[in-house]
Amino acid sequence: MAAARQDFAIEIQLKQDMKEAMRSRDQLRLDTIRMALGAIHNLEVARTDAKNADYNKPLTEQDCVTVLEQEAKKRKQAIPLYKQGGRDELADREQRELDILQSYLQASQMSDEDLQAIIQRLVAENGKEFRRVMPLAAKETKGRADGARVQRFVKEAVQ
Repeated sequence: MAAARQDFAIEIQLKQDMKEAMRSRDQLRLDTIRMALGAIHNLEVARTDAKNADYNKPLTEQDCVTVLEQEAKKRKQAIPLYKQGGRDELADREQRELDILQSYLQASQMSDEDLQAIIQRLVAENGKEFRRVMPLAAKETKGRADGARVQRFVKEAVQ
């Protein structure tokens, strides 16, 4: 039987917040945190399947952050679709879930100053050409900054 792995800081925080949500009877927060923990667990279980590309790789804290980013992205994509379909109550729920997920992602996000410093260094090394700088910036900031935010800073830097 495999040894139990240590929980990561983000998982510990999610579990503590889940207990708090139970105590305060905050059902939306509780459901969102359970969904996030379930998604992390599903990734861990998927890695036990020999058909998975990441078979037998241990779960990392970056994987947990990536799962939360994916869940937040699903919410961002669903909100306009619900509004377009006239389901404002569901759009509001998705927005509140997104806000809850964002609170966990903010801790792992890079500050604007750090992001600008990295982009300025890449522009200095590779010139002011968006097509050369953007892939390098995306690769270097992966998991620590939102892609749209990186793109906005790169566009400002190369102009």
